[in-house]
Amino acid sequence: MKYALFLGCVIPARLNSYDAATRRIAEVLGVELVDIEGAICCSSPDMESMSEETGLAMAAYNISIAEEMNLDIMVLCNGCNEVLVKANKKLKENKKLQDKVNNVLADLGRKYNGTIEVKHLVRVLYEDFGVEKIKKKIKKPFKNLKVAVHYGCHLIKPSEFLMFDNPENPKSLDELVNITGARSVNYPDKMECCGGPILAVNEDLSLNIARSKIEVVKKYADVIVTACPFCYLQYENCQLLSSEKEQIPVVLYPQLLGLALGIDYDDLALYENRIDASILLEHL
Repeated sequence: MKYALFLGCVIPARLNSYDAATRRIAEVLGVELVDIEGAICCSSPDMESMSEETGLAMAAYNISIAEEMNLDIMVLCNGCNEVLVKANKKLKENKKLQDKVNNVLADLGRKYNGTIEVKHLVRVLYEDFGVEKIKKKIKKPFKNLKVAVHYGCHLIKPSEFLMFDNPENPKSLDELVNITGARSVNYPDKMECCGGPILAVNEDLSLNIARSKIEVVKKYADVIVTACPFCYLQYENCQLLSSEKEQIPVVLYPQLLGLALGIDYDDLALYENRIDASILLEHL
């Protein structure tokens, strides 16, 4: 299995641990990741509201590079996932829109052809690699570790474009957690947003939304696990900026899986987690 790896902007700038952990689990699973040289911003989920043509052209620029590599794209960021999957679907299904975007790309010496797919890491693991195959590679299953899963909005929504899992009652990330030996727990408001999308508009409200969810999670789980870099940062920041002393570790899914696969704690860059996640070691 081989994919063109699209990191986006946030991960290289603020969350290198996600990149490092993903590369390590890929090595163990035998998945080859090839960096997309010359990639630009995905265009972000907000660009469409300002200029659909510009947003689609930026997304298509990135996709065109992967097309030359003849590889499907694997993304780690939920926002990039929404943007690139949606753009790919729109352009494949609308020849006039595709021609319009290609007129823009022509000035940059690029062309979108619609020959590849875009998939989030969670979808690659769940559908392409498969839960049972991963389960067979687990070396150090967790014991008595309770995990609160947070999907994040743009892993599964808008469902008419992403077409992955059940948008109201998803199970993919829960199952991927459970194969590590940890137990994904149900908790109130599990599918509520982290509050991140309104951070630039109303910081206090945004962080209060995140804190509210964290306070609920503390009653049910030992850690909260996500595969979205924005949600990860939101749940860390809301706790670090709070006067509340009791904190719950925020862990990226490839970090959790990596420990269960037998990868070293430091190799998964867990030392970069700003809320101590060493409780994971107590459950191995």
